Amino acid sequence: MPYKINEKRRHRIPRARYRVQNWRDYDAALRRRGDLTIWVTAEAIEAWTRASTGRRGRPQLYSAIAIETGLMLRLAFGRPWRQTEGMLASILRLLGLDLSVPDHTTFSRRSVDLTVAKAVRPATGRVNVVIDSTGLKVFGAGEWQREKHDGQGRRTWRKLHLAVDPDTGEILASELTTVEDGDASQVGPLLDQISGPIASVTADGAYDGAPVYCIIAERDPAAAVIIPPRSTAVPSDTAETAPTQRDRHLRMIQERGRLGWQKAANYGRRSLGEVAMMRYKTVIGRRLHARTLPTQKAEAAAGCKVLNVMTRLGMPVSQRIT
Repeated sequence: MPYKINEKRRHRIPRARYRVQNWRDYDAALRRRGDLTIWVTAEAIEAWTRASTGRRGRPQLYSAIAIETGLMLRLAFGRPWRQTEGMLASILRLLGLDLSVPDHTTFSRRSVDLTVAKAVRPATGRVNVVIDSTGLKVFGAGEWQREKHDGQGRRTWRKLHLAVDPDTGEILASELTTVEDGDASQVGPLLDQISGPIASVTADGAYDGAPVYCIIAERDPAAAVIIPPRSTAVPSDTAETAPTQRDRHLRMIQERGRLGWQKAANYGRRSLGEVAMMRYKTVIGRRLHARTLPTQKAEAAAGCKVLNVMTRLGMPVSQRIT
């Protein structure tokens, strides 16, 4: 909203400056992200190969832990499957572990139905949730190709929906869908992945609507919903007798204006969801490597897990300076 208000004079507004207050700790966390020290627990070694199920057909040699390990290494270091296979083999050899490594075709084939375990710290209380979505490219020409050949070529995208904890920066839930699926339709699946109680849900105006409020109320009746109503929004029929949260938002906007409502409702924390999107695209990448939707879902889930592991190492604490 502030950007729309200041659109005509934005070039005269000085750019905001921030200073990292925990630079020493954050600098050490950035170095630890490149640390190749790896611990392999006895439980992981024992579960590396899959136990026989007694069913007909050839049994799978490797467990889901082995496939997930290779997928996380691939996304963390940005390597193709063949190079990931060689990297994992060299790591196991340096650790002195007599474990075989899946070949690149096994990695690719087993990633289709892989269920990635989440790396989220258990919440100690009610958590705040920020929901947002972004696009990830599957294939297609880039900006230079479109500029040179006048927009020729076909581009395919997927939509990544994230539920982020603004206090810690961790990704609490994720969903990868096609571009045809709306943002509001994924609120329920995202909240179902969060086990603990929810204090508030913050999202942008694309999520405004009675269905989203109903889904959040069914999930946690005490959760606060911080979604800016549309400019054409009108109060409900019970606004005078039993006002809903949306009715209270409309009344506050009428009294204080949009900017006043944003400050009172702490709507600014929604930007931390965009920060998580930016971190995903910077660390993991802006495109998906897999070609089929089930494999792309496993890839996106593994990318969120890698990002959460890096988040645990340390995050910057910045303060705006004038």
